[in-house]
Amino acid sequence: MKRGVIGRLEVVNIESRPEAAQALGVRSVPWLRIGLFQLMGARSVAELENWARRATSAAGMSEALHDLLKQADLAQVLQLIQADAARLAALLPIVANPEASLNVKLGVGVVFEEYAGQPALQALVDDLGSLTQHADARVRADASHLLSLTHASEARAWLQARLLDESADVREIAAESLQTLEGLS
Repeated sequence: MKRGVIGRLEVVNIESRPEAAQALGVRSVPWLRIGLFQLMGARSVAELENWARRATSAAGMSEALHDLLKQADLAQVLQLIQADAARLAALLPIVANPEASLNVKLGVGVVFEEYAGQPALQALVDDLGSLTQHADARVRADASHLLSLTHASEARAWLQARLLDESADVREIAAESLQTLEGLS
């Protein structure tokens, strides 16, 4: 607060006010909420400043979702996106990152599966389609698979282009994704 990073700080002693912890669903301490994010465990000042910065920007949301998935906090990621489905777009930089860890990529897949065929995911067809043209074959493959989850006919053109991809894996995933879309018709 003294540095102006946060505007308000509320400290609650849950021994004297257990109802406050119960109302917030707090099950362990230390627990804190910075913007939309709920954090458990001790954090350094630098970590807290980083989370405060994330709470105020779109790029910060993407970073936060990445870290939450890395920490296996899929429940909080789903909760954040359920509160505003437009936040699905914050997962795209993770899809575009060929160096993202496998557990983070799997978490993104689980989130996208939750929104399969829904308008919020369908709105990302062109963004995912652009990722099918990424320089890295892993990104092209992931984007091709995720396009099938949109259930959108507009995804077909992007996937058909990948049938000629230089990577056999991308070609195979694009073909499977096209079959999935055909099965939905």
